[in-house]
Amino acid sequence: MERKDRDSSGINNGFYDTLGTDWQDATAHPIALLRAENALRNPWIATVIEEKFSGSSAVLDIGCGAGFLTNYLAQKGHQVSGIDLSEKSLEVAKKNDQTANVAYAQASAYALPYPDQNFDVVSAMDLLEHVEHPEKVISEAGRVLKKGGLFFFHTFSRNFLSWLVVIKGVEWAVRNTPSNMHVLPLFINPSEMEAMCRGYQLEVKQFKGCRPECSKAFWKMLFTRKVPADLHFTFTNSLTTGYSGYAVKS
Repeated sequence: MERKDRDSSGINNGFYDTLGTDWQDATAHPIALLRAENALRNPWIATVIEEKFSGSSAVLDIGCGAGFLTNYLAQKGHQVSGIDLSEKSLEVAKKNDQTANVAYAQASAYALPYPDQNFDVVSAMDLLEHVEHPEKVISEAGRVLKKGGLFFFHTFSRNFLSWLVVIKGVEWAVRNTPSNMHVLPLFINPSEMEAMCRGYQLEVKQFKGCRPECSKAFWKMLFTRKVPADLHFTFTNSLTTGYSGYAVKS
């Protein structure tokens, strides 16, 4: 299935402005799934950074939302910046920054307000499937990343199973799922991700599939249509639906 960039994809990114405290508290909303995913991914990202660099690193999170990753890495002692188009999401991120050291800014992922080779680490988690031109985001990430720097990403493969699970499944399983929160044409297959990264001097070093654990909490979610606090995600070898990864700038 070919991915086609469309300037009118129908993607709904406006709902992020309406979340407020739901970013941290909601259970009957898929944002709770994002919190659970971050609980898995954030320690992995921190570990990869620590293995690559010694001491504090300069980090940029593109599409940082309410600061799940940025605030986590700031607490690990890194020099962190976060950008997002949603001013209301940035307000939540700032409020929850316990270090008060994260540099948040409202900016477009297509035109980052930073000089070339400015960061050791750049991330675009849960963002690339929300934009019509992901290659522009990756280009900007590569531009502001230092040689040898790390680019982290998370997105979804484009296929029938992803439509069934990530789009329709979430609509069925979680109350208050916004319409068009995800649209299949904007999903990105791993081969496409690798090719886009390669075009901007970013060599993908690892892909990791990601899915919820089939636990009691998972089945409780299906029954109640709320996300339990003890729902956990796990990494998997399958890249069929959601997947994370990182690349190194050459």
